Amino acid sequence: MFPYIHIPFWPHDIPTFGLMLWVAAVAAGYIMDRNFRRHGINADAVGMVAITVVAGIVGAKLWHVLDTPSEFREQGWRVLWDTGGFAWFGGLVAGISALVIQGVMARIGALRTLDLAAPAAAFGYGIGRIGCFLSGDGCYGLPTKLPWGMSFPHGIEPVYVPVHPTPLYELGGGLLIGTWLWMRGGKARPMGAMLGEYLVLSGIARFLVEFLRRNPRVLWGLSNAQLASVGSVVAGALLLIWASTRRTVERASLAVEKTA
Repeated sequence: MFPYIHIPFWPHDIPTFGLMLWVAAVAAGYIMDRNFRRHGINADAVGMVAITVVAGIVGAKLWHVLDTPSEFREQGWRVLWDTGGFAWFGGLVAGISALVIQGVMARIGALRTLDLAAPAAAFGYGIGRIGCFLSGDGCYGLPTKLPWGMSFPHGIEPVYVPVHPTPLYELGGGLLIGTWLWMRGGKARPMGAMLGEYLVLSGIARFLVEFLRRNPRVLWGLSNAQLASVGSVVAGALLLIWASTRRTVERASLAVEKTA
């Protein structure tokens, strides 16, 4: 593993986690800008993604601290600057909140902004997980005897037995979900449908991968991330139901107008 990149004649090492986070933000900004363009929206997609990434990082770190208070008791305020320890759900909530505020301010609309950002969010999350893998920050899975099991002896949190490389699983999941949403978003969809699909698919993906991760179980044999994933799937399903109803109503209204 490569937690840091050493560059000759440069006084500071470059953390691979931060580097891949930057790459993920650039990729997400590019994809969201392309999505804005194909839908005829004139807004600063790259700037919106940049603000959302910062909000997501802060939210992910704060949620992790709240989720694992023992680390805060041991390390104090230093835990906030640790390169490891970021909670998916906290990043999701903070990122969505930032996008909603920016979408309203840009007069795009909160829900439409989230729909347009869904493919970028999926791709960005998947690419960002490469940073977790390269740095060895502890987001590993359980020990395994499968041929692709990996040890991380030089990671930030070393592990010396083969474990599931769960960040790579999440990379694959993010790329698949992002590709699906991008293809689906090329055609007209009811408002909220793309966001609903993203919440359902990403929630299912995280729920399943948690069975292979080392996170502690807190309720009904599930981890905090799995409970949050269930909430994501439920919210996404309800949004999809609402979106399908909205589409039916709009079609009915158009039919009435044509008849009149």
